[in-house]
Amino acid sequence: MFHPLFIPIGGTLMYFIITPKYTPLEMQSGNILPIFILTVIIPIICYFILRNLGMVTSVFMPTIQERKYTLYISISLLLMIVYKVIPNNYSSELFYFFFGLITAALSCLLLLFFKFKSSVHLMGMGSLLMYLISLSIHFEINVVIAISALTLATGLVATSRLYLRAHSRSELFVGFLIGTITQLMTLKFWL
Repeated sequence: MFHPLFIPIGGTLMYFIITPKYTPLEMQSGNILPIFILTVIIPIICYFILRNLGMVTSVFMPTIQERKYTLYISISLLLMIVYKVIPNNYSSELFYFFFGLITAALSCLLLLFFKFKSSVHLMGMGSLLMYLISLSIHFEINVVIAISALTLATGLVATSRLYLRAHSRSELFVGFLIGTITQLMTLKFWL
């Protein structure tokens, strides 16, 4: 449920649920459906292609090289959303959320070149949490229960990553910092 694949669509749904702006159903579906296809369906298909080609051994992506392939695909699909999907039904809050996700994915990719495997799960959760807090401030809407539930979910994701021995504490912490800081950096453009 809190897999990195679902973070972009989760942020999009959060935006349309929280925003007090009137958005026609056509605009909502014009964003939600392509974003779902580009961030969930296509990456799953790409994973099976990479697995059949022998470039990926498992869904856990144990090696740094395997993680690079998935981040390349993720960055290119997020760029496609920023340049092709969002401009058709422009909303600055959504645009900068995806811009922050691209920056975070690029940061994780850059760290892979230095042999450091930051947690993409916590990067996504940090991005989603900071975006929810930012939307709450921007629209002056009290969503404390949603923020606290997402904070709890972030802690559960971090605990599960430690329990599965998928990451060390420093990798989780760096992933979370990347997610929150990249969303914080975009705030000056839309908040």
